[in-house]
Amino acid sequence: VQLVESGGGLVQPGGSLRLSCATSGFTFSSHLMSWYRQAPGKEREWVADISGNGSSTNYAISVKGRFTISRDNAENTVILQMNSLKPEDTAVYYCKTSFGSWGQGTQVTVSS
Repeated sequence: VQLVESGGGLVQPGGSLRLSCATSGFTFSSHLMSWYRQAPGKEREWVADISGNGSSTNYAISVKGRFTISRDNAENTVILQMNSLKPEDTAVYYCKTSFGSWGQGTQVTVSS
């Protein structure tokens, strides 16, 4: 199983980023996928998840209305579109499978 996140970077407050998590080694469409994040000095926290067929999504209150999770089952990829970014969104963002495999993370920094 491999999960590789990409798309992080430095963005100004109010800006947008699109994170991708490319996966391999398992039946992607059969599994709920999640995004988590970990800010410096804080515990890792759940951000959003999406069901295997993409019909159901859930969001943490802190990101609801600003972030959108989606998936492309043909490409075995899960996406996190992040809009209206705030400094408190600064963190390493990770994708995770329903059976507990994690990617290596991608850094998101929101700063002017």
